[in-house]
Amino acid sequence: MSELHTFSVAQLAAGLKNKDFSSTELTQHFLNRIAQHDKAINSFITVTPEQALAQAAAADKLLAEGKGADLTGVPLAHKDIFCTQGVLTTCGSKMLENFVAPYNATIVENCQNVGLVMLGKTSMDEFAMGSDNESSYFGAVHNPWDSSRVPGGSSGGSAAAVAAGFAPFATGSDTGGSIRQPASFCGLTGIKPTYGRVSRYGMVAYASSFDQAGSFGKTAEDCAYLLNVLSGHDSKDSTSANKDVPDFVASLTSKRQTNASHDKPLQGLRIGIPTEYFADGLNSEVKASVEAALKQYQALGASLVDVNLTKPEITLATYYLLAPAEASSNLSRYDGVRYGYRCDSPKNLEDLYTRSRSEGFGAEVQRRILMGTYALSAGYFDAYYVKAQKVRRLISQDFAKAFESCDVIATPTAPTTAYKIGASLSPAEIYMGDVYTIGVNLAGLPSLSHSVGFDSDNLPVGLQLIAKAWDEETLLQTADAYQQVTDFHQQLSPIAKA
Repeated sequence: MSELHTFSVAQLAAGLKNKDFSSTELTQHFLNRIAQHDKAINSFITVTPEQALAQAAAADKLLAEGKGADLTGVPLAHKDIFCTQGVLTTCGSKMLENFVAPYNATIVENCQNVGLVMLGKTSMDEFAMGSDNESSYFGAVHNPWDSSRVPGGSSGGSAAAVAAGFAPFATGSDTGGSIRQPASFCGLTGIKPTYGRVSRYGMVAYASSFDQAGSFGKTAEDCAYLLNVLSGHDSKDSTSANKDVPDFVASLTSKRQTNASHDKPLQGLRIGIPTEYFADGLNSEVKASVEAALKQYQALGASLVDVNLTKPEITLATYYLLAPAEASSNLSRYDGVRYGYRCDSPKNLEDLYTRSRSEGFGAEVQRRILMGTYALSAGYFDAYYVKAQKVRRLISQDFAKAFESCDVIATPTAPTTAYKIGASLSPAEIYMGDVYTIGVNLAGLPSLSHSVGFDSDNLPVGLQLIAKAWDEETLLQTADAYQQVTDFHQQLSPIAKA
């Protein structure tokens, strides 16, 4: 029982069905680990032991009656950007430190409907704006591989919780790399689905045309299990696509069975390699691990083809005009009047607005609101915002052209491994952490990061796979084939070993 946190999601689900352990025992195991070790990691903002044990008891009853779904009784953690009825939803901000949502986000509801057990809400960069989880009002999250380092952001709390063995899988959100970059830094698999695949209803908005919910797990299979639950059309979200959702787990299983007698399971798969993503700025150890992984993909039967994408520095500039512009609009609702933080003893309405927002928002959020407001201002709207929207279209077209000659695209996930907490990087240096991931969000494509090695400091390195819209199956199958013949995903962080 002491090693339950090292089990895969499939093993946990099977163990519950076989009555090797109960959901109550499993949930208590994870709650004990959080209580014992999270002081060193700070991955959770809110832990919900009473609710979790009540949900576990209900799951045990369903399982005893033979009415459980595939994941009934399995615990998970939710990023604190998803509304949870009766439980704090803070977005890592002083602005919402006391906000209790009156309803559940659709994905939270989906998880409850299949009997998943919520352990609590994980920390994040404030309003999902950041790449290292240092901007959370509730303190920096620490990387379980080295607690002096960042876990990545903005979904760093979810990534750290899974890597530390506090939850078997977790939800995250990805606006410009906020699932994939923490997955890379924490040695996990993380998937950002196609824009519109997963409902955004009840997910607090940062940049509405970029934001997408997804999943973290140790493996592609773990992510597939959760993605099955999260995906689907939602009439409450106008950007939710009314498209059939494949059974991601069944397609993985089917692919494995088909390839059981083949030593080249990826025969015929064309992997596009954009030279622009392997140029200056990429750490040499990261590059070496990614190139070794590409050789492994070739050994599995895949062929590598050169493709061209928009230069990463152009996608970076485009993103940091458009996303802050949307944030400026979305965050205008936090004004000290309707809900959220309100300053003490305002002298007049202007003072109420000014002090509530300047006291309630942290420095990074204020910076992005100002950047966005500037881009949308009358004198600069055409010169910046409109031009950036045109470039966004060109970026999308470059991806479409690349996919004419390949099935998936492979790049590094991040230019470095996890850096030190308090490294005093400039905002521009921090933004560069997303340089390989943001193009995917601009184009609305699905993308996955999985672990492909470690640097000389034993810090994880991630490789990013990108697929055509609605083709999450190919991403998961490709990463799964790699994970069948390697063991990077099985390595445990020092905290997970404790």
